[in-house]
Amino acid sequence: MLILGWQAQIESSYMAFTVNIEPELEMQLQLEAAKHGIDVNDYIVKAIQERLLRDQKNEIPCLSESESELLQKINLGLSVEMWQRYRVLIEKRRDEKLTPDEQNELIQISDQLEELNASRMEHLIKLAQIRNLSLRDLMQQLGITPTDI
Repeated sequence: MLILGWQAQIESSYMAFTVNIEPELEMQLQLEAAKHGIDVNDYIVKAIQERLLRDQKNEIPCLSESESELLQKINLGLSVEMWQRYRVLIEKRRDEKLTPDEQNELIQISDQLEELNASRMEHLIKLAQIRNLSLRDLMQQLGITPTDI
């Protein structure tokens, strides 16, 4: 077993390391450094940097296909125009100025909202189970909060 020492430049200062390595690894490092035409110490620092960068990239969370599908279903909702109409009808109802046709329209939109919300909750529960989270924690993680109309 050989001892290899090197210094790495970190933010304008150097940090020294001593690493015990097997002779086979030392030979492999020297051969690879020679192939690249650089000093073995520089090769080792570069290899460590590349490995750390690759590990950081692997930490980026990737969604499974089922998570992605569930999130798409969770995000389904009324169009902006439908929400605007719903709010107008709610306001008219509060002011007691709702016509019978508008009352029927409000009921239809409310039924549609109820179906969407029930479906959304089913999908949220499935996603929470996949991620081993409580429903409350998942909703907090996704930034889902109740909205007053």
